[in-house]
Amino acid sequence: MNTRISRSAPRVRMMYVAPIARIACVAAALCAAAVARADITIGVSMPLTGPAAGLGIPARNGVLLWPATVGGEKINLIILDDMTDPTQGVKNARRFVSEDHVDVIVGSVATPVGVAMSDVASEAKTVQLVLSPIELPEGKGAWSFRLAHSVTVMGNGIVNHMKAAGVKTVGFIGYTDAYGESWLKELNRLAAAAGIKVVDVERFARADTSVTAQALKLNAAAPDAILVVASGSGAAMPEMALFERGYKGQIYQTHSAVSRDLMRIGGKEVEGALVVSGPAVVPEQLADANPSKKLAAQYVEQYEKAYGPNSRNQFAGHSFDTFLLLQAAVPVALKKARPGTPEFRAALKDAIEHLGPLPVSQGVLNYTPEDHFGFTPDSYVMLKVVNGEFKLDAK
Repeated sequence: MNTRISRSAPRVRMMYVAPIARIACVAAALCAAAVARADITIGVSMPLTGPAAGLGIPARNGVLLWPATVGGEKINLIILDDMTDPTQGVKNARRFVSEDHVDVIVGSVATPVGVAMSDVASEAKTVQLVLSPIELPEGKGAWSFRLAHSVTVMGNGIVNHMKAAGVKTVGFIGYTDAYGESWLKELNRLAAAAGIKVVDVERFARADTSVTAQALKLNAAAPDAILVVASGSGAAMPEMALFERGYKGQIYQTHSAVSRDLMRIGGKEVEGALVVSGPAVVPEQLADANPSKKLAAQYVEQYEKAYGPNSRNQFAGHSFDTFLLLQAAVPVALKKARPGTPEFRAALKDAIEHLGPLPVSQGVLNYTPEDHFGFTPDSYVMLKVVNGEFKLDAK
C-alpha cells in the first residue's frame, strides 16, 4: 500500500490573460511554487503487510493523526508499505531521497527494516526517525534517531525486576533477527552483572507458526524466568507453548509485545506475564508527578477517539512522540535554512541533538551528538497482564 498525503498541493487553473497581467500571474505562480517547495516533506515507511503489520498499521494510524503543519510550515506526507522486508525498506528510503526529496524519513517500526534504511539516510544526510530500537555499528548512525526505547533502558528494567524477585536463572526465546540479537546480547551482559545465569537460548523466525521444540527445551532447563523477545501477536506464541507444557516460572516480555494482540491471541495463557513498556499505554495509572502523564493522556484520548476504545498501543505512541519531536526541532532548524535543502536537513539534525530534555508520551527524550537513543534510564514502566488488561506493576 502506497499513500501520498499532500496537505498543500497547489491547484493550477489555465486561462488567457493580457500580457501585463500575464507577467503578474507568472510571478505569482513562481512565488506559489517557492512556497510549495518550502513545505516540509516527510517520507514514512511502515510494515503495513508482512509479519510486523501488527506494529506498522498502528504506527501508520498514529501518523495520520498529525496536524497539517509543523513550525508554521505545511506537511507533505508520503506513506509507503515496506512489507516487513529490509529490501523493500531500502527501496522506499531511496525513493524518498532521490524522487521525493524528503526532509525527514520516518521508519521503520520493524527493526531489521529500520537497520537497512539507516544506510540510505546516512548516505543522503537525511534525518531518520526510527520507531524501533535499531542497533548500528559505530559511526553508522549519525543521521538515525530512535523513538523507541533502547534495549539497554528496557533490559535494565527487566533485569532489575528479576533481581528484586530473586530470579537466579533465566531462559531466552526470541526472534532470529536484529531485534532478537540485540536483546540476547544485552540480556547476557545485564544478567551476568546481576548474578543471573542464562541457562538456555532458543530462537525462531517471525514467520514461524510453532515453537514447540523450543518450548520443550526451555521447560527441560527449568529456569526461574524466561524472557520472550517477539512482537505483537507473535509474542503470544512462545508463551502459549510454554504454558501448554506446564512451565510454572515467571515470563517476561519486551516492549514490542505491548499491544492488545498479546491478550487477544494468548488469552489465559499469558495471564501474569510481565511486560516492560513505555508509559504511554497506561496514563491513568501513572503518578501525577510522572513527566509523561499529561502527554500520554493526550495521546490516548486522541488515538482512541479516532480508532475506538482500548485501541491504544506502544507503536502509535511512538508516532505521537515523533510529531512532538518535530514540533520542538523544526522551528529551531527553520531559523537556519528552508525545507527542501541540505542545509535544512543538517540544521534539523543539529537541532534534535541539542534540544535538551523533552518530555513525550513514552518518557523523556534527551538526544545528544553521541546518543541517538535519547530516552533517559527511567523512561519505562513494568506492566502485568491481569484479567486480560495491562496493569502497572508496583514491585
